[in-house]
Amino acid sequence: MPPSENDEQNEPDPGAARTSDGGLLGPATQFQRNLRKSAPAAAASYTLIGGIVLLGGLGYFADGWFGTGPWLLLLGLLMGILVGFYELVRLVWGRHR
Repeated sequence: MPPSENDEQNEPDPGAARTSDGGLLGPATQFQRNLRKSAPAAAASYTLIGGIVLLGGLGYFADGWFGTGPWLLLLGLLMGILVGFYELVRLVWGRHR
């Protein structure tokens, strides 16, 4: 009797790690491990983007409030960039310890 499509779909993946109860924990565990490893880099990138947006936005509104032109906006953007790159440097140099 030739195999049907249902037989091919129900065959287990030979490369998948299985637990004693037949579950597929290998891919899920690997995914969690990769998320944990990438968390510091994600946090540093969020800090860079968030610092630029938040401090730039505060500078923009402060310029409107005080009528100082683009100077407080530029100062806020510069401070956001500095804070973001500080986090990136801290992340990179922190791994070499």
